[in-house]
Amino acid sequence: MQVCRAAGFAATPREALATAVRFTLEELASVAPGRSVEVRVPPFGATQCIAGPVHRRGTPASVVETDPVTWLEVTLGTLGWAEAVESGRVRASGERATLDDHLPLGRLSG
Repeated sequence: MQVCRAAGFAATPREALATAVRFTLEELASVAPGRSVEVRVPPFGATQCIAGPVHRRGTPASVVETDPVTWLEVTLGTLGWAEAVESGRVRASGERATLDDHLPLGRLSG
């Protein structure tokens, strides 16, 4: 992963990028279980997380969407959540669509 970070993820092979995105989405769902927010990182994956009202069908009330490179930067902490949202690199809509309490991943496990 150090090589990917140094290259800014842009030079990362597609398969490695897809694996990293899917892994980090799984990790987010495990540290923030629930189904009130849908996190989408097209074309590689999506997950539901954060405790609260359960979403069953249609468009969820709270959605976070971003590209794979931005997602990995935010999950690693090389890009802050607020900065990513303010710059438009992350689109977050809905009352619960904030992940700043859960990102970067692994920060609480020291």
